[in-house]
Amino acid sequence: MFDQYVGISPKSDLLLLQLFGAKLHNRSFLHINSTRSGGGVAEILQRMIPIIKELGIDARWEVIEGDSEFFDITKKIHNALQSNPEKVTEKMWRYHYEVNRRNAENLNLEADTVLIHDPQPAPLIEFRKNGRWIWRCHIDLSNPQQKVWDYLSRYCKKYDAVIFSVAKFAKMMPVDKFIITPSIDPVSEKNRELTDREIQETLNKFQIPMDRPVILQVSRFDRFKDPLGVIKAFRIVKKYNDCILVLAGSPATDDPEGEIVLNEVKEYASNDPDIYVLLLAPFSDR
Repeated sequence: MFDQYVGISPKSDLLLLQLFGAKLHNRSFLHINSTRSGGGVAEILQRMIPIIKELGIDARWEVIEGDSEFFDITKKIHNALQSNPEKVTEKMWRYHYEVNRRNAENLNLEADTVLIHDPQPAPLIEFRKNGRWIWRCHIDLSNPQQKVWDYLSRYCKKYDAVIFSVAKFAKMMPVDKFIITPSIDPVSEKNRELTDREIQETLNKFQIPMDRPVILQVSRFDRFKDPLGVIKAFRIVKKYNDCILVLAGSPATDDPEGEIVLNEVKEYASNDPDIYVLLLAPFSDR
């Protein structure tokens, strides 16, 4: 897999990664998030874990389990952190902690480095074993509901370091802070060049015409992806250019609002024959 990046990534970067791999050979590296399919974190880890292993590092990926109540709560937390008004009660926070406590009993948390992704498994820090623990926040924290952030940060401050996507999302905390900017994997299935046959078969499968330009958004059906805003923009563009809109996405097991947002999108599209709303199965890019 590592060889796929030869000719794409700078030689110096590939050499540096190999040197790091040699230095960290046989060290253990554990990633934990809340779903194996749907959403950006799962997509990142599906590619990252094999690459880390190829570099000689003992990488593992664990997923916490939770019921519908847990994911309803974590969705509220997620929304509030991204500035949407939500009420997160003390009872909800206790349940958030309790589900993580139960997961901690079932997960092997032993590793030289543990990287926890997003708020859902953040309380696992209370059950840390040996090693360095890092919390990575993949969401926009530029304007959080302060009370919710204050509560969550009780956990985040206990990590050895935290990672944010851009500087304006970073928060003042008494731990080391790092920025890892968004990026794409140029050799993933999503980003590879398609053959003419694959393009034609996909368009035929979903009955999408080829006689006009296509505006496409691929994402989860999430309000923060603003699918209704995309439809509004499409309707403005359509006044001046004859085109069609495709909104394509797949569900994530840790996002209970996905179906609600999908129905909102379908209703807002108002049966417009030039708007195609596609709910795809997980891993449809393969």
